[in-house]
Amino acid sequence: MRIVLVGPPGAGKGTQAAYLAKNLSIPHISTGDLFRANISQGTDLGKQARAYMDAGQLVPDEVTIGMAKDRMAQPDAVNGFLLDGFPRNVGQAEALDEMLRSASLKLDAVLDLEVPEDEVVKRIAGRRICRNDSAHVFHVTYNPPETEGVCDACGGELYQRDDDSEETVRTRLEVYHTQTEPIIDYYRAQGLVVTISALGKVTDVTERAMEALKSSDEG
Repeated sequence: MRIVLVGPPGAGKGTQAAYLAKNLSIPHISTGDLFRANISQGTDLGKQARAYMDAGQLVPDEVTIGMAKDRMAQPDAVNGFLLDGFPRNVGQAEALDEMLRSASLKLDAVLDLEVPEDEVVKRIAGRRICRNDSAHVFHVTYNPPETEGVCDACGGELYQRDDDSEETVRTRLEVYHTQTEPIIDYYRAQGLVVTISALGKVTDVTERAMEALKSSDEG
Protein backbone atom coordinates (compact mmCIF):
# COMPACT_ATOMS: atom_id res chain seq x y z
CA MET A 1 0.00 0.00 0.00
CA ARG A 2 1.00 3.61 -0.59
CA ILE A 3 -0.23 5.73 2.29
CA VAL A 4 0.06 9.34 3.44
CA LEU A 5 -0.33 9.92 7.18
CA VAL A 6 -1.66 13.29 8.31
CA GLY A 7 -2.69 14.82 11.60
CA PRO A 8 -1.88 17.74 13.89
CA PRO A 9 1.22 17.90 16.08
CA GLY A 10 0.72 15.63 19.07
CA ALA A 11 -1.57 13.22 17.19
CA GLY A 12 0.98 10.42 17.55
CA LYS A 13 1.90 10.22 13.86
CA GLY A 14 5.45 9.02 14.45
CA THR A 15 4.35 6.29 16.84
CA GLN A 16 1.51 5.10 14.62
CA ALA A 17 3.65 5.29 11.49
CA ALA A 18 6.20 2.90 13.00
CA TYR A 19 3.54 0.36 14.02
CA LEU A 20 1.60 0.60 10.75
CA ALA A 21 4.71 0.32 8.58
CA LYS A 22 5.74 -2.80 10.47
CA ASN A 23 2.27 -4.36 10.23
CA LEU A 24 2.04 -3.58 6.50
CA SER A 25 5.68 -4.51 5.74
CA ILE A 26 6.38 -1.18 4.04
CA PRO A 27 8.99 1.49 4.85
CA HIS A 28 8.11 4.43 7.09
CA ILE A 29 9.37 7.55 5.28
CA SER A 30 9.42 10.63 7.50
CA THR A 31 10.52 14.13 6.51
CA GLY A 32 12.80 14.33 9.54
CA ASP A 33 14.60 11.11 8.59
CA LEU A 34 14.94 12.31 4.97
CA PHE A 35 16.61 15.53 6.05
CA ARG A 36 18.92 13.82 8.54
CA ALA A 37 19.96 11.14 6.03
CA ASN A 38 20.64 13.56 3.18
CA ILE A 39 22.56 16.00 5.38
CA SER A 40 24.65 13.29 7.08
CA GLN A 41 25.44 11.63 3.73
CA GLY A 42 26.37 14.96 2.16
CA THR A 43 24.07 14.58 -0.85
CA ASP A 44 23.51 17.57 -3.14
CA LEU A 45 19.99 17.93 -1.74
CA GLY A 46 21.34 17.62 1.79
CA LYS A 47 23.86 20.41 1.14
CA GLN A 48 21.10 22.62 -0.24
CA ALA A 49 18.89 21.92 2.77
CA ARG A 50 21.76 22.60 5.18
CA ALA A 51 22.48 25.96 3.54
CA TYR A 52 18.89 27.12 3.99
CA MET A 53 18.69 25.79 7.55
CA ASP A 54 22.00 27.40 8.55
CA ALA A 55 20.66 30.70 7.22
CA GLY A 56 17.54 30.28 9.35
CA GLN A 57 15.33 29.90 6.28
CA LEU A 58 12.68 27.34 5.40
CA VAL A 59 13.85 24.61 3.04
CA PRO A 60 12.06 25.13 -0.32
CA ASP A 61 9.47 22.61 -1.44
CA GLU A 62 11.55 21.49 -4.41
CA VAL A 63 14.37 20.30 -2.12
CA THR A 64 11.98 18.35 0.11
CA ILE A 65 10.21 16.92 -2.95
CA GLY A 66 13.55 15.85 -4.43
CA MET A 67 14.49 14.01 -1.24
CA ALA A 68 11.12 12.25 -1.12
CA LYS A 69 11.38 11.26 -4.78
CA ASP A 70 14.84 9.74 -4.27
CA ARG A 71 13.69 7.82 -1.19
CA MET A 72 10.55 6.43 -2.85
CA ALA A 73 12.72 5.14 -5.70
CA GLN A 74 14.67 2.87 -3.31
CA PRO A 75 14.14 -0.92 -3.67
CA ASP A 76 12.39 -1.31 -0.29
CA ALA A 77 9.64 1.10 -1.40
CA VAL A 78 8.75 -0.76 -4.60
CA ASN A 79 5.70 -2.41 -3.02
CA GLY A 80 4.57 0.60 -1.05
CA PHE A 81 5.45 3.14 1.62
CA LEU A 82 4.00 5.20 4.43
CA LEU A 83 4.72 8.93 4.19
CA ASP A 84 4.86 10.86 7.47
CA GLY A 85 5.33 14.64 7.27
CA PHE A 86 5.21 14.72 3.48
CA PRO A 87 3.36 16.19 1.70
CA ARG A 88 3.11 19.18 4.06
CA ASN A 89 1.11 21.47 1.76
CA VAL A 90 -1.04 21.31 -1.37
CA GLY A 91 1.91 22.15 -3.64
CA GLN A 92 3.82 19.13 -2.31
CA ALA A 93 0.69 16.97 -2.66
CA GLU A 94 0.36 17.95 -6.31
CA ALA A 95 4.06 17.17 -6.85
CA LEU A 96 3.60 13.75 -5.22
CA ASP A 97 0.63 13.01 -7.47
CA GLU A 98 2.72 13.90 -10.52
CA MET A 99 5.61 11.71 -9.31
CA LEU A 100 3.31 8.73 -8.86
CA ARG A 101 1.51 9.31 -12.16
CA SER A 102 4.81 9.37 -14.04
CA ALA A 103 5.59 5.94 -12.56
CA SER A 104 2.06 4.65 -13.27
CA LEU A 105 1.39 4.44 -9.53
CA LYS A 106 -1.19 5.97 -7.19
CA LEU A 107 -1.88 6.48 -3.52
CA ASP A 108 -4.14 3.93 -1.83
CA ALA A 109 -5.20 6.01 1.16
CA VAL A 110 -4.62 9.15 3.20
CA LEU A 111 -4.99 8.32 6.88
CA ASP A 112 -6.15 11.34 8.89
CA LEU A 113 -5.51 11.07 12.65
CA GLU A 114 -8.12 13.21 14.35
CA VAL A 115 -7.45 14.71 17.79
CA PRO A 116 -9.31 17.61 19.48
CA GLU A 117 -7.14 20.73 19.74
CA ASP A 118 -7.36 20.90 23.55
CA GLU A 119 -6.11 17.30 23.75
CA VAL A 120 -3.15 18.16 21.49
CA VAL A 121 -2.20 21.03 23.81
CA LYS A 122 -2.61 18.79 26.85
CA ARG A 123 -0.45 16.03 25.33
CA ILE A 124 2.44 18.24 24.25
CA ALA A 125 2.42 20.91 26.98
CA GLY A 126 2.37 18.18 29.63
CA ARG A 127 5.61 16.55 28.47
CA ARG A 128 8.63 16.68 30.76
CA ILE A 129 12.12 15.64 29.65
CA CYS A 130 15.07 14.54 31.79
CA ARG A 131 18.04 16.92 31.55
CA ASN A 132 20.44 13.99 31.98
CA ASP A 133 18.91 11.75 29.29
CA SER A 134 16.35 13.03 26.79
CA ALA A 135 15.16 9.45 26.24
CA HIS A 136 13.53 9.64 29.68
CA VAL A 137 10.19 11.31 28.93
CA PHE A 138 7.31 11.78 31.37
CA HIS A 139 3.92 13.45 31.28
CA VAL A 140 2.28 15.36 34.10
CA THR A 141 -1.05 13.59 33.45
CA TYR A 142 -0.45 10.38 31.50
CA ASN A 143 2.93 9.27 32.85
CA PRO A 144 3.86 11.33 35.91
CA PRO A 145 7.14 10.69 37.77
CA GLU A 146 6.98 9.34 41.31
CA THR A 147 8.39 12.65 42.58
CA GLU A 148 7.33 15.82 40.77
CA GLY A 149 10.16 17.28 38.71
CA VAL A 150 12.49 14.31 39.26
CA CYS A 151 13.34 11.55 36.75
CA ASP A 152 12.40 8.08 38.04
CA ALA A 153 15.26 6.48 36.09
CA CYS A 154 18.26 8.59 37.13
CA GLY A 155 17.11 11.30 39.52
CA GLY A 156 17.79 14.04 36.98
CA GLU A 157 15.79 17.25 36.77
CA LEU A 158 12.70 17.17 34.55
CA TYR A 159 11.99 20.22 32.43
CA GLN A 160 9.59 21.45 29.75
CA ARG A 161 11.17 22.16 26.36
CA ASP A 162 10.54 25.65 24.97
CA ASP A 163 8.74 24.22 21.93
CA ASP A 164 6.42 22.25 24.24
CA SER A 165 4.97 25.36 25.91
CA GLU A 166 1.25 25.95 25.39
CA GLU A 167 1.86 29.15 23.44
CA THR A 168 4.27 27.42 21.05
CA VAL A 169 1.95 24.44 20.64
CA ARG A 170 -0.94 26.71 19.66
CA THR A 171 1.32 28.47 17.14
CA ARG A 172 2.30 25.08 15.66
CA LEU A 173 -1.39 24.17 15.43
CA GLU A 174 -2.12 27.41 13.58
CA VAL A 175 0.63 26.57 11.06
CA TYR A 176 -0.87 23.09 10.66
CA HIS A 177 -4.38 24.48 10.07
CA THR A 178 -3.07 27.00 7.52
CA GLN A 179 -0.52 24.94 5.59
CA THR A 180 -1.15 21.23 6.05
CA GLU A 181 -4.84 20.77 6.77
CA PRO A 182 -5.85 21.90 3.24
CA ILE A 183 -4.27 18.70 1.83
CA ILE A 184 -7.04 16.75 3.55
CA ASP A 185 -9.64 18.49 1.38
CA TYR A 186 -7.36 18.04 -1.64
CA TYR A 187 -7.22 14.29 -1.10
CA ARG A 188 -10.85 14.03 0.02
CA ALA A 189 -11.81 15.26 -3.46
CA GLN A 190 -9.97 12.17 -4.77
CA GLY A 191 -11.84 9.89 -2.38
CA LEU A 192 -8.68 8.89 -0.55
CA VAL A 193 -9.18 10.21 2.98
CA VAL A 194 -9.86 7.83 5.85
CA THR A 195 -10.36 9.63 9.18
CA ILE A 196 -9.99 7.87 12.52
CA SER A 197 -9.90 9.02 16.13
CA ALA A 198 -6.37 9.07 17.55
CA LEU A 199 -7.66 9.08 21.14
CA GLY A 200 -7.06 6.14 23.45
CA LYS A 201 -4.30 3.57 23.82
CA VAL A 202 -1.63 3.40 21.13
CA THR A 203 -2.55 -0.22 20.33
CA ASP A 204 -6.25 0.70 20.02
CA VAL A 205 -5.45 3.50 17.57
CA THR A 206 -3.24 1.15 15.51
CA GLU A 207 -6.01 -1.45 15.40
CA ARG A 208 -8.50 1.23 14.36
CA ALA A 209 -6.13 2.43 11.63
CA MET A 210 -5.47 -1.06 10.27
CA GLU A 211 -9.19 -1.78 10.09
CA ALA A 212 -9.87 1.53 8.33
CA LEU A 213 -7.07 0.93 5.80
CA LYS A 214 -8.30 -2.61 5.17
CA SER A 215 -11.83 -1.32 4.51
CA SER A 216 -10.43 1.41 2.26
CA ASP A 217 -8.37 -1.14 0.28
CA GLU A 218 -11.35 -3.43 -0.14
CA GLY A 219 -13.51 -0.51 -1.19
